[in-house]
Amino acid sequence: MSKPLRVLSLGAGVQSSTLALMAAHGEIEMPDCAIFADVQSEPASVYIWLDWLEKQLPFPVYRVSAGVLADTALQVRISKSGTHYQKSSPPAFIIDDSFAVGLLKRQCTSDFKITPIIRKLRELGGKESGVSQIIGISWDERIRMKPARYSWITNTYPLIDHRITRTQCKEWMAAKGYPEPPRSSCYICPYRSSDEWVRLQTNEPEYFDKAITWEKQFQTTMHQVSGFRGTPFLNRECKPLDQIDFASQLISHQVDLFGQECEGMCGV
Repeated sequence: MSKPLRVLSLGAGVQSSTLALMAAHGEIEMPDCAIFADVQSEPASVYIWLDWLEKQLPFPVYRVSAGVLADTALQVRISKSGTHYQKSSPPAFIIDDSFAVGLLKRQCTSDFKITPIIRKLRELGGKESGVSQIIGISWDERIRMKPARYSWITNTYPLIDHRITRTQCKEWMAAKGYPEPPRSSCYICPYRSSDEWVRLQTNEPEYFDKAITWEKQFQTTMHQVSGFRGTPFLNRECKPLDQIDFASQLISHQVDLFGQECEGMCGV
């Protein structure tokens, strides 16, 4: 029986970047390759970091994509029965007429992260050999661990095995003289924490402005969907982004919502 293909799921954030560089330093077993699922809706800082990171690694990084998430999520489709629907939605916060707040079903991770990665794994012969998929969930986010969707893939979590937290990943990077990676997160992601919204607003204001515009466009899209009730927003306050004081949310210590992204494909 052939040896399982060893693949790093590279989100290009703190944890997966640390794993990639740990492998380059011989501190964990070397993967055969890494796969970056490009949703084509990340801030420029993520792509700049990824371009740099690739040059540090002794193994190939494959970039795969299902298209532009931000554009696809704004499309209103019509079924054969005439129903209007939307596909690949992010988990936006929804407020209805009674002011109850809910979450839109998250389809983006499956459509734009998992599906293109699985397609590449099949192309690399992973279904025949089996795949050991390395995922950058850290010890402090271990609640996100879950089995792979396919029997021929086994998820592994080196950071959890060694009880390494996200903070310790940053410390490891600093100790090696590396710059700190950005948070790998779409500019339209509702799981973005308050400090990340502040960082985006301060350091990459063009993407914060794009998020403001996209939120309004997404509201228009969802109001055309058959049977949809309520209004979606990209922040739990259910207010337009340009009307939120994110600094006050920092004072209230808003939790990081990536713990709800249990696939382990985003924010790492």
